[in-house]
Amino acid sequence: MFIIIVSLIGYIFGCIHGSQVVSKIKKVDIKNSGVKNAGASNTTILLGWKYGILVALIDIFKATVAILLALFILKENGINGDTQTLLVYITALFVILGHNYPFTMNFSGGKGTASLVGVLLAIDWKIAVIGIAILLIFTIATDYLVVGVLFMYLSFLVTTYLFFGIEPTLIVVFLSALSIMKHLENYKRIWKKEETKLSSMFRKK
Repeated sequence: MFIIIVSLIGYIFGCIHGSQVVSKIKKVDIKNSGVKNAGASNTTILLGWKYGILVALIDIFKATVAILLALFILKENGINGDTQTLLVYITALFVILGHNYPFTMNFSGGKGTASLVGVLLAIDWKIAVIGIAILLIFTIATDYLVVGVLFMYLSFLVTTYLFFGIEPTLIVVFLSALSIMKHLENYKRIWKKEETKLSSMFRKK
């Protein structure tokens, strides 16, 4: 029963898209413009860093709120320990699935990066600090956000295994594979030297 509850919480919150909010404000179809992705990076490319940050914040905190709500429900019902941890990771899984495949956008959404940051913040502050630090280091070092994202997932994989064991790690393996699949076009553009660099995004107003 609790699996169904946390899955629904995760998916419903995941379907709340920052890009849809900004699209209505600016009357721009973010999903079908630029690099055709409903996320913060494409919003930054199209509208500048201020709107990109707004989208990122919405997508981050929807994930954090979803997990905190799931945690509250689980604790109120006496669900603790490994069972609670696994259910929290299931919530995280469905937040990302909701973001990537929202019913509000005909099941074609973003790539889940900002939502993953929100997931890390809610699960464990130590995992969050490590993951976000690695994201920033590799993004700044390479000037490509997608490279930082890849290493953030790898850090999430390792820290989850060290802190929580094999079952939550299997969920992160799936999320990592999903992220790689969603970012294949970005990797191809890097290879062709056509990918937008982080530094050029922030030159926009």
